[in-house]
Amino acid sequence: DYLAALLFDVLGWASVAAYRRFTAGLSGQEDAHVVDLLAIRLAWELLLFRAGGPRLASRWQLAMASWTQRATQAEAAQRIAWILQDALEIAYQDRVASELFAAPGTGEASEAPRVQAAFCIDVRSEVFRRHFEGAGEGLATLGFAGFFGLPVAYRPVGTGATRPQLPGLLAPAMLASDEGAGAAEVRRPARLERGRVVRAFQDSALGGFSFVEALGLGFGGGLVANAFGWARPTAHPERAGLSAREAAARRPRLTAKADGMPLTTAEEVDLAEGILRAMSLTKGFARLVLLAGHGSQTTNNPHAAGYDCGACCGQAGAVNARATAALMNDPAVREGLRARGIDVPDTTRFLGGLHDTTTDEVTLHDTDLLGEAHSADVAALRDALRVAGQRTRQERAPRLGLAPEQRRSDDALLRALHQRARDWSEVRPEWGLAGNASFLVAPRERIRHLDLEGRAFLHDYRAEEDGEGYPVLKQILTAPMVVTHWINFQYYASTVDPARFGSGNKVLHNVVGGTLGVFEGNGGDLRIGLPLQAVHDGTDFVHEPLRLSVFVEAPREAIDGVIAAHDVVRQLVDNGWLHLLQIDRTAETVRVRRRDGWQPLPAGLPA
Repeated sequence: DYLAALLFDVLGWASVAAYRRFTAGLSGQEDAHVVDLLAIRLAWELLLFRAGGPRLASRWQLAMASWTQRATQAEAAQRIAWILQDALEIAYQDRVASELFAAPGTGEASEAPRVQAAFCIDVRSEVFRRHFEGAGEGLATLGFAGFFGLPVAYRPVGTGATRPQLPGLLAPAMLASDEGAGAAEVRRPARLERGRVVRAFQDSALGGFSFVEALGLGFGGGLVANAFGWARPTAHPERAGLSAREAAARRPRLTAKADGMPLTTAEEVDLAEGILRAMSLTKGFARLVLLAGHGSQTTNNPHAAGYDCGACCGQAGAVNARATAALMNDPAVREGLRARGIDVPDTTRFLGGLHDTTTDEVTLHDTDLLGEAHSADVAALRDALRVAGQRTRQERAPRLGLAPEQRRSDDALLRALHQRARDWSEVRPEWGLAGNASFLVAPRERIRHLDLEGRAFLHDYRAEEDGEGYPVLKQILTAPMVVTHWINFQYYASTVDPARFGSGNKVLHNVVGGTLGVFEGNGGDLRIGLPLQAVHDGTDFVHEPLRLSVFVEAPREAIDGVIAAHDVVRQLVDNGWLHLLQIDRTAETVRVRRRDGWQPLPAGLPA
C-alpha cells in the first residue's frame, strides 16, 4: 500500500511508466521504468526522513501505525455516497431492462436486407444506427468492435514506422500497408523531411527572429482563417506529405504476418471466418455490406486519440474497414468460407467506410471496385447515410450548445460543425463518449426498438449460433467488455475526481515530449484522464458517472463459465468495477450477478 501511494503521488509519470511496462509485456518483453521511478521516490522519502529530525520521525511512525484505521474511517465516510451511487445505477438498469421486452421481438434475424451496415460498438454509433435503420426499407445494422477483428499494425505509405490498429489489450499479429499510391512511396519521405527542416528552423533561436521578420506577415491571412475556423492550420497527419490524388489512390490492404512472412490462403480464411462468426454474420447476407469504421475531426487537440476509435488503439478505423472488406471480397477466401459452412453469395460485396463522429458524415471507399451491378445499391446506401447523418446531427446539436440560427437547416448545421472541427481554439468539437453507461450484447432485433440516447455500446451476438464452449461470448467478455470498461471508467473517474484522475483545464495544456502527455501549465506531474471540458459544459457536468452496466443475452451458465475461467473478468464483476446482467429471452427477465450469484432486478444493494 505504501509503495502504491508513492506512485499515486506522481500518478501521471507513474502511468506512463506502467503503460510502457504493459505494452512491453504484450510482445513478451520487460520494461523497468515503473520500478526505477519507485526507487527514485523511495530514495527521496529516505532523504527527507533523515533530514526531518525526531519530530518528523515521530509523525511518520504515527501515520504508519494509524494507516489501517484511517482507511477504515475513509470507507465509512463514503458509505452513504456509495449507497446513492448504487441506487443511481440500479435505477438506470431498471429503466433499460423494463424497455427490453416492451416491444415484440423474437431475437431472431429476419430475411436478408438490401444493405447491412456494421458500425463500431462506440456509443456514438448507437444514434447513427437508429437513424440509419429508419431511413428506408431493407436497411439493417450490426455492432462489432471497430477494428473489425483485424489484428494489425499499419505502415502508411512512404514511412518506415508502424502503428497499432487494434485494441490495447492485444499485440499485432499481422501487417497492413497502402497499395496503389505509386511514386508517393518515394516522394512522401522527401516532402516530410523538407517540412521537418523548415519547422526546425522556425523553432530555433535564430529562426525565431529572422524567420518572423522576413516572412511573418505572409502568415497573417492564415492566422485569421485559423482563428475563425475557416481553414485547418496544418494538414491532417493521415494526408501530410501527400497530394490529394495520392491520398485518394491509397488502398490499405492486409499484406503479411507480423514477422514479415506472407499470409497463406488458409490463414486468410481462418481470419475471415473468425470475423464473421464474431459478428454473428454467417447467413442472410445483403447485396451490400458496409463496414463503417469511425474517426473524429479535431484541430490543435492533444486528446484527439480519445475521440477516435478505442478498438483501433486511438486511431481512425478506415484502415481496418477497407482491409477487412478487401479480405471478404477475395474469391479464394469466399471459396474457403464456403467449405466451412459460410456461404457468402456471389452477389454480396463488402465495402469499407468511415463515420466522422464530429460531423456525422460517412465516406465510402473503394466504390469503384464494386462494378456496375452494385451501383443502385451504393446509391441507395448514400441516400440512407445522408438522411441518417441529418437526423443524427439534429439530435446531437442541442448538447453542443449551437445557436438556433446554426440549426435552422442541415446545411447551416453542417457548416457550423465543420467550423468547429477546424477551429484551433475549440475545446469541445464534439462530446465524444460522454454519457456512456451500458454495453448491450444481444441480437439487434432485441434492442432495435430502444432509444438508448447515445449512451450504450452495442455488440451483436446470437448465443444459439455460438460454438461449443461459447467461444464468441468468451471473446466479447474478455476483450470488448474490458475495453468498454476502460472507456467508461476514464469518464467516471474524470468526473467524480477530476483533480486526481482528470487532466484539468484544456486551455492551459502544454504537450510534453511530443507524445508523452500534457502539463496543466508549465510543469509538474503529467495530467491523466479527460480534460474538464470533455465532461463539463461550463455550467454543469454533462457526463453522469455510472459504472458500466453490461447486459448479455446468453445462458447464465455460459456467462458463469467465462467468469470462472478468466481472472480479469471475475475481478471486474466480483469487485464491483462494473455490473453484469443477463437477459433471459424465454422468461423475459433480467438478472444481475452479485458475488453470491444471480439475483433479479431490482437486486437491492450489493454486499
